[in-house]
Amino acid sequence: MSSNMLYQKFAITQSLTLKILEAVTNKAEELGIKINAAVVDEGANLKAFIRMDEAALLSSEIAQNKAYTAAAFGKPTHEWYPMIKDEPALLTGIVHTKKLVVFGGGIPLTVGGIIVGGIGVSGGTSEEDVLCAQAGLAVFEKNC
Repeated sequence: MSSNMLYQKFAITQSLTLKILEAVTNKAEELGIKINAAVVDEGANLKAFIRMDEAALLSSEIAQNKAYTAAAFGKPTHEWYPMIKDEPALLTGIVHTKKLVVFGGGIPLTVGGIIVGGIGVSGGTSEEDVLCAQAGLAVFEKNC
């Protein structure tokens, strides 16, 4: 088989996803909030998930969708609304895309510009969710 028929890819490990979730939940505890957090792989498939005690049940799906959005598009979720707010067709249309989240808490995980996954956090304010996700991103970057 010709070498141009295959390619290599990076894959986030279970060990690293658990470290990311630990950092995310530690930040949530520091902020005094109860969150749900998800990490997805390069294909935006759920790799790991945690729901803190007493975290809102509805936020579990939102966290997973934020991680999906971040990995699927390679863009933090908080960058979506500013990008579409002045585009009426996008603003009223794209927000109906399944799993798309356009507010903060989802951050892509990249290595050398290649998407290897995403983090999604939900349960606090948008700003708090971003802070928690950034704590997970810091652990990811330290280990890659």
